[in-house]
Amino acid sequence: MTADLIIRRATAADVPAIVTMLADDQLGTNRESLDDPTPYLKAFADIDADPNQLLVVAERNHEPVGTLQLTIIPGLSRRGSCRGLIEAVRVAAPARGSGLGTTLIHWAIEESRNRGATLVQLTSDKSRTEAHRFYTNLGFEQSHEGFKLKLS
Repeated sequence: MTADLIIRRATAADVPAIVTMLADDQLGTNRESLDDPTPYLKAFADIDADPNQLLVVAERNHEPVGTLQLTIIPGLSRRGSCRGLIEAVRVAAPARGSGLGTTLIHWAIEESRNRGATLVQLTSDKSRTEAHRFYTNLGFEQSHEGFKLKLS
């Protein structure tokens, strides 16, 4: 499964494929738009310029089939340790169920460890019960309640 898989830093050329994966989802279908790439390209430039951000694609046969964003957050808690925040995990529809999601999460955990993090965390929308089972099976614990406030 992983012999022909490459996980690499995303480039601006990957943005359309990443947005397609974000939109191909029960929540993303209503909040993403493939019509105008401008806001996505600006966001990509901001992410790419920040050394604590890493947007990656999983590529097979030169085609992006998965993505995630990893943020390393320095902090004072836990004796001044860093934590890894995994966001926007997506696997392209044809690759779902192949183990790619597990490979991506294991990669993000190891990358967090390599960057000095002592904890990895993520959030998942309450409606994504399959994703919750997936993360629990990977050893994540549902330890906190999350809150959001929309600003626009």
